Amino acid sequence: MIPFDAALRERIRDEGSIGVDAYMEACNTYYYATRDPLGQRGDFTTAPEISQMYGEMIGAALADCWHRAGRPESVRYAELGPGRGTLAADALRTMAAAGLEPAAIELVETSHLFRAEQAKRLPSPIFHDSIDGLAAGDGPLLLVASEFFDALPVRQSVDGVERRVILDLDGLAFDRVGDIVESSPVRELAARQIAALLADQGGAALIIDYGHEQTGAIGDTLQAMRGHRFVDPLELPGEQDLTAHVDFAALAKTARGAGVRAGGPLSQGSWLETLGLAARASALAAKNVAQAEAIAAARRRLCDDEEMGRLFKVMALAGTDWPMIAGLE
Repeated sequence: MIPFDAALRERIRDEGSIGVDAYMEACNTYYYATRDPLGQRGDFTTAPEISQMYGEMIGAALADCWHRAGRPESVRYAELGPGRGTLAADALRTMAAAGLEPAAIELVETSHLFRAEQAKRLPSPIFHDSIDGLAAGDGPLLLVASEFFDALPVRQSVDGVERRVILDLDGLAFDRVGDIVESSPVRELAARQIAALLADQGGAALIIDYGHEQTGAIGDTLQAMRGHRFVDPLELPGEQDLTAHVDFAALAKTARGAGVRAGGPLSQGSWLETLGLAARASALAAKNVAQAEAIAAARRRLCDDEEMGRLFKVMALAGTDWPMIAGLE
């Protein structure tokens, strides 16, 4: 038995059943601390790893927002859960071409493996263990959270009673079945923290993830990925990526309550096409003829409804005296 699995079972024997959120937090903490899960050899592939165009569109949108805000000095680039640093590298390159050189690059990252990768790709990044660490800086924030919120824990309930993980014949099981309602105080706290930073320091944020626009639109969305396949979330705790759909309505409500404006959500495909992804793909293909089909395939994967285009949503937050990010007004 895997040591983490054994330790988790021992915890449940000693403490009793644990909530779905506690299970998800424990598993993902171990999972991300012990591996790089990205790419063909990993368990899943994120949008920045599919194509440089994804990060370039984000960088262009942030630079445009900065220009319309009056080109303030001391602006900082921040990213939550930045993976290998691929998105940041692509976005910062595009921002620099638009005349924006952030005063600091600040990354909220807990994985030492990922921090090492990010340090190779980015100049002098400042690392934080939590969103609160961003408050120590000075200057407006241009913040990106791409596929960050989906990995934050969710609570599940059935008929108003919390659903929990138990030991059943020495295996893991859920203690109840039925129509499930999900909520996530941890996600709402993160949205509140981001909004508070923007309200206090100025700036704008992009939140990109898969999820739904209306609270309660979907029931049980907890899922596990291993080897690029969906698997049982209870099968191999700590050895697979656990995520759940993001409730964008709840995030927007929380952010507005903290004093900022929220724009969107809009489907990822629609937003990227609105920003000019088709033109960027054509220009990139013209310079890399041998890669033209791969570039077209990447565009389809990012934008088509049958791929990431519809399920993934984009939402923006705008701080005091800052314009809304283009396409999300």
